[in-house]
Amino acid sequence: MSKRTDSPGPGSLRAGVYTAASMLLVSGVAAAVGIVIARKFGRTDETDGLLAAYGVFIVLAIAAQAIRVAILPELSRARDADRLAGEVAGYALALAIFAVPLVLAAALVAKPLAGLLTGGDTGIARSTAADALQWMVPAAAAYLFAGLAASALAALDDYGTAALGYAAGSVFGFTLIVLRAGPDGIIAVAWGMALNATIAVAVPAIALSVHAFRARMPGAAMRPTGPPLHRRLGSFAVSAALPLALQLLYVVCLPFAARVGTGAPTSFVYGYLAAASLVTVAAASLGLATSVPLTRRGLGPRATADHIVAASWIALTLVGAAAGVFALAGGNLVGAVLGHSYTGDVGSQLGRLVVVLSPWMIASVGVAVTFPLCFVVGRTRLLPWIALAAVALEVPLAWACERLLHLDGLAVSLAISTFAVLAVLFAELRVFFVALRGLLLAAGVVGAICVLAFAAPALRLGSVASAAVGLVLYVGILALLRPPGLQASWRYLRALG
Repeated sequence: MSKRTDSPGPGSLRAGVYTAASMLLVSGVAAAVGIVIARKFGRTDETDGLLAAYGVFIVLAIAAQAIRVAILPELSRARDADRLAGEVAGYALALAIFAVPLVLAAALVAKPLAGLLTGGDTGIARSTAADALQWMVPAAAAYLFAGLAASALAALDDYGTAALGYAAGSVFGFTLIVLRAGPDGIIAVAWGMALNATIAVAVPAIALSVHAFRARMPGAAMRPTGPPLHRRLGSFAVSAALPLALQLLYVVCLPFAARVGTGAPTSFVYGYLAAASLVTVAAASLGLATSVPLTRRGLGPRATADHIVAASWIALTLVGAAAGVFALAGGNLVGAVLGHSYTGDVGSQLGRLVVVLSPWMIASVGVAVTFPLCFVVGRTRLLPWIALAAVALEVPLAWACERLLHLDGLAVSLAISTFAVLAVLFAELRVFFVALRGLLLAAGVVGAICVLAFAAPALRLGSVASAAVGLVLYVGILALLRPPGLQASWRYLRALG
């Protein structure tokens, strides 16, 4: 499994397409699950409880993704040194020591944690959250190992197998939810997530076994090698600290959203998930796909800044399209997709929330493409401190902004905290002025094109028609103007192999 061939791996753009396509399908299935929940269970204390537990799952799943990002460069170097199998075994042992206590804790403290997540509720919301946590936390733990297996395959220049595993898990998990939500209630959502995670880890694990068999790898090669266990656990803590903190910013907002009223946490979760899914598909996929080639190539400060700006351009064009559509037709789309519980003022509020989250999406795109570079260039010492500072900043921000602007205020607080994180990352990588200028320029150009494309139809047409026409105009203006930054981004990513 650790022997290197002379054949070139897929280019970064193609690998990014594989990863993005998988993430798009996973996000699409997650959206479909949200639609099932909305249409079947409405907007109630039960959905508030389930989605509060889902917030914990997101935190742990993002930690799994962060560990995947962090170990990609190490596994790439291990493959070059012909010790990939031992490195994977060492990481697997460290993950087991980290994951087993998590699963046990979910079984033992589910009720107290559920009460905290639901703002002190002692009824249906708390009970639903407690039941869901006992399935969702083991599912999140399984994703830790799925990420390790996917990273090992990426070091072997295989991005398609892991993408297939994540996609297949999503489809089968969704099928279980659809079949059992009627007879068994909302807990079927947690069951589907557990099945999803099981398949996501099984497919790449089997693929790694096949690689090992074909390479006639001796059993001794699977003995853990590399750093001692405590150093691996420390590297997990460093790698997961910032992504965990960024998701904790969202979790911090949930109790404040609960103060707005029944159903408000559900609306906030749906708005956040819509925005986060777009960032994941548009930016996180490129961050993953480019880590291995960048590790092999090496990066200086100027190359780091160029990579951040190039990767951000493509992601921001997708963010601009989504913001324009939701600005004009968010309420109609939300009501049509999620059902009657989300029509009228509720649908309009949710659609507006996605638009208000646009600044947070810009900052998150920057973080998604910058964070993996910290591990590529080996500048990770400040990550835990940045994480602590971000959470400490978000608590008073969320309190103050919710008081002033309610759910919209929580979106504003997330943007402020995330931009603060991005600024510190830029400074740590010594690219502050160049990268920030490039990112803001890209956001400004995309924003101007959005105004050109969507403003005129909004003056003459209905909401849905104006959004459709505006989207066509948006694509047409991009094709006509061909912004130099976007063209440079495309050429850069095609050449990065």
